[in-house]
Amino acid sequence: MSEQKPKRESLILNLLFNLVLPILILTKLSPMIEKRWGESAIDPTIVLIVALGFPLGYGIYDYITRKIFNILSILGFSHVLATGVIGVLELDGIWIAVKEAAFPALIGICIFGSMKSSNPLVKLFLYNDQVLNVSLIEKELAARSNRDAFEKLLNVSTYILVASFALSAVLNFILAKTIVTSPGGTQEFNEQIGKMTGLSWIVIVVPTMILMVIALWRLLSGTMKLTGLEFEALVHAPEPKSKDS
Repeated sequence: MSEQKPKRESLILNLLFNLVLPILILTKLSPMIEKRWGESAIDPTIVLIVALGFPLGYGIYDYITRKIFNILSILGFSHVLATGVIGVLELDGIWIAVKEAAFPALIGICIFGSMKSSNPLVKLFLYNDQVLNVSLIEKELAARSNRDAFEKLLNVSTYILVASFALSAVLNFILAKTIVTSPGGTQEFNEQIGKMTGLSWIVIVVPTMILMVIALWRLLSGTMKLTGLEFEALVHAPEPKSKDS
């Protein structure tokens, strides 16, 4: 009896619980409460715990339902925790710049370091069964004896992906160093974090996403040539509804 594949995850929910909601809580909730009820109305530690609850809760839920550790939940939890600790300990703003650069840099290093492993991390971002019909691709590669050529193609896409995280690390540091100049635990610090988060979508996300799209398209176009499959066949169709009654 074949193992049942884990249910496909919602990318929107993943990003919402692991990135958007925690950042909004850290950057908007505390200033909003302070403006309405005063500076001592809420403990920063409580705000941190609430923000951490979203990626932690989603990660636990995802593991229970799909039996898979959610990497983005782990990263989201760590990212929010680091931001909150800097604020609670009232550290200098330079540590935000270090933290903002460290996370994409570490991801890039891990992706690069895992290239020769049995389960390279590039599969999490580009070549995964959530988006692509991996089983069909593997079958066609084997039938055409193009597995080695595909590995070279995957390596090229990996280098582009690593470059996108390296670019993100540099831009993150510059943006955070320029904007976050106040120590943690202050109203100015929270406002600067919010401003940095808003600008990051333009300054950081756009150029890095362009590189990621290039890496993905390079992988997809090369895979189509190596397998003879059309684009529609490479990408997963919507999951059929269960016939179990």
